[in-house]
Amino acid sequence: MATDYDTPRKTDDDLNEDSLEELKARRNDKSTSTVDVDEFEASEGLELPGADLSNEELSVRVLPRQDDEFTCMSCFLVHHRSQLAAENKLGQPICRDCAA
Repeated sequence: MATDYDTPRKTDDDLNEDSLEELKARRNDKSTSTVDVDEFEASEGLELPGADLSNEELSVRVLPRQDDEFTCMSCFLVHHRSQLAAENKLGQPICRDCAA
């Protein structure tokens, strides 16, 4: 079945519903609504600088560098071989970002 792409995709009811005045009214209605936020609950998840984190453990899985990866000797990030730009004077790999 052929599709006529020149025909309007919205019906007349949809066009009337999305009039400019209605959209402005909806925007104003949303901006006037207030959200009741409990400050104690909002600050509960925040950590202060200098907080004692000695009893905390990280649960991050660290993978060793793969055969198709290298460590840039300028930024010390692990990149895929496709990001290798050149080697510096000492023969150490440099990524494209650092070479630019």
